[in-house]
Amino acid sequence: MLPEGALKPHLEAMAYKEEIEQGLKKALKEKDALRVSVLRMLLTSLSYKEVEKRKPLEEEEFFAVVKTMIKQHGESIESFTKGGRLELAEKETKELEILKGFVPSQIGGEELSLEVETAVLALGAKDQKDMGKVMKFLMEKLASRVDGKVLSEMVRKRLSS
Repeated sequence: MLPEGALKPHLEAMAYKEEIEQGLKKALKEKDALRVSVLRMLLTSLSYKEVEKRKPLEEEEFFAVVKTMIKQHGESIESFTKGGRLELAEKETKELEILKGFVPSQIGGEELSLEVETAVLALGAKDQKDMGKVMKFLMEKLASRVDGKVLSEMVRKRLSS
């Protein structure tokens, strides 16, 4: 079962926005202030991106906006924790959990390692000079399901061995 307010993976990008708006209405009725705040923030970010692009977002663009927000929250949590602002770090953590419900489950570990190995072999990559080619291939295939930083590190390790 998907987390409260999470999106179904088969929806089109416009349907995602409608799903978020419905989640916002539900959160308003339930007086869930945290969820209302996160969903409004997400809708605003999506609207800004649509205005910037001057057209509705594609599915991958939608996921890119959400992943950017997730990354920003992660950085905020780290900063607040270092600064001793644990109450703010806790709030950001709760918001982060809500946002994570809007992206497909991330792959990692053995599954990601297998994808990297398959790409390296398929592209005939031999050393660090081929890293860009491998990263491009994998990001096109796995964009919304993988953290680019994790993928980059894994590809770098594989190509240096």
